[in-house]
Amino acid sequence: MEGVEGQGSGPPAANRYTLQPTRLASEDILFCVDVDNESLVEMKVAAAGGRPYTRLDSIKQAILLFVNAKLTINPDHRFAFAALGKSASWVRKEFTSDIDSVVSACRGIAADSPCGHADLTQLFRVAAHEAKKTRAQNRILRVVLLYCRSSIPPQHQWPATQKLFTLDVVYLHDKPGPDNCPQKVYDALVEALEHVSEYEGYIFESGQGLTRVLFRHMCTLLSHPQQRCVQDDLDIPKSLTKKSATSDLALTDENAAVVSSQ
Repeated sequence: MEGVEGQGSGPPAANRYTLQPTRLASEDILFCVDVDNESLVEMKVAAAGGRPYTRLDSIKQAILLFVNAKLTINPDHRFAFAALGKSASWVRKEFTSDIDSVVSACRGIAADSPCGHADLTQLFRVAAHEAKKTRAQNRILRVVLLYCRSSIPPQHQWPATQKLFTLDVVYLHDKPGPDNCPQKVYDALVEALEHVSEYEGYIFESGQGLTRVLFRHMCTLLSHPQQRCVQDDLDIPKSLTKKSATSDLALTDENAAVVSSQ
């Protein structure tokens, strides 16, 4: 593929630029799921038969949604799984594109008793080790951390000079109260993300207990780290309210011009 040249409005020599062709690397994605007993907090939806639907249930479903969509985009992406108790441990170490293996790994993730503190150092150590192997295959590594503790900020000891992978975080938590501090936890997660990420890492949170919010966040994480804008510039998902208001206005006048809402 040849580079594409563009022309600005000023003098040709000053404004000519060349857009170099690039190929996006296939991803190895390591899901790390919090298995503290706070992952058993019920969501605001019931499963079939009225069975309580927990954060862990919704996380597993969101992961399967993500993996199926990601493999549709590029069947060369691969996935592995870890669990976070007091520290991280493997659930499935081998990266795979096989959906049956992904389903089996998700089923093998189970909540633990209260874990107390959460140390991300081992997770970062494992990710850095895998990232070196991934780079040797011209791939990139991403860690997706799904965290559920409302009063325990994660800790880590990791040098800021080692940025070998990208970290994304989805944080499900209780509403603020005297017994928890989700803002403090969120701030610690942001610090960890910025500390280790090679490309732009994203962090999303929800204290609403709604599965659709979790699924929306996971869909946004489908974006490839090498294609991302900074999170502050994200304008997705678009507001359906604004779109509906514009549509209603257009219906009142057949000759009205169509206006795109931002």
